[in-house]
Parts: sequence; C-alpha cells; structure tokens
Amino acid sequence: QVQLVESGGGLVQAGGSLRLSCAASGLTFSSYAMGWFRQAPGAEREFVATLSRGGGYTDYADTVKGRFTISRDNAKNTVYLQMNSLKPEDTAVYYCAADRNSLRYWGQGTQVTVSS
Repeated sequence: QVQLVESGGGLVQAGGSLRLSCAASGLTFSSYAMGWFRQAPGAEREFVATLSRGGGYTDYADTVKGRFTISRDNAKNTVYLQMNSLKPEDTAVYYCAADRNSLRYWGQGTQVTVSS
C-alpha cells in the first residue's frame, strides 16, 4: 500500500531553519506531483508548496515564498521542504501529499513548533 512518512519536524526558535523529509513507498514516485500542506490548531489545512513530477515546476503559498524551498529526489523517493527564517505563525502540523490526476495520498504529518 502507499505510504508517505514525514520526518524532520521539531521545536525551533524564530529565525531558525528546519528541513522536512517525506519518504514515499508503494507508488511510482516519479509519476506523482508532490506537495506540502500544513494545519495549525483550530485552522483548516492549507497549501504550502508543490513540485511537479520532474521537479521543473514549483509553486508556493505567498506566506512562505522566499523562505521555503521544495525539492525532490526521485532516486530516493523523497520530497523535502527546506524552511528558513521560520516565524511563530509557521507553527503547524506539516503534511506531505502525492498527487496524480484526481488521486491524492497523505502522510501522517510532522509537528513544527516555532517559538518566539
């Protein structure tokens, strides 16, 4: 079965950096666009970043542009989210997603907490 396993979350001070990883299995990774979403307490899940199958197209939420970078390694079936200049408002559970046509798979999430 398809599994997406996020890692790399944790507690960091404002201005710091974290790199999230999402390891995929059970699917043809290179056939899926990959994305990151986040959900803060009491809020709806929101889009953070997306990356095309080959890595040539990216898009970011305005709130993270210039601070976050999404990348992928198709040889390792892994997508990354490099997060720099973190702010307290970036605190959330971060989820990776794999998209192909109308099908989407989700990971279980990893907590990111940014202290002020």
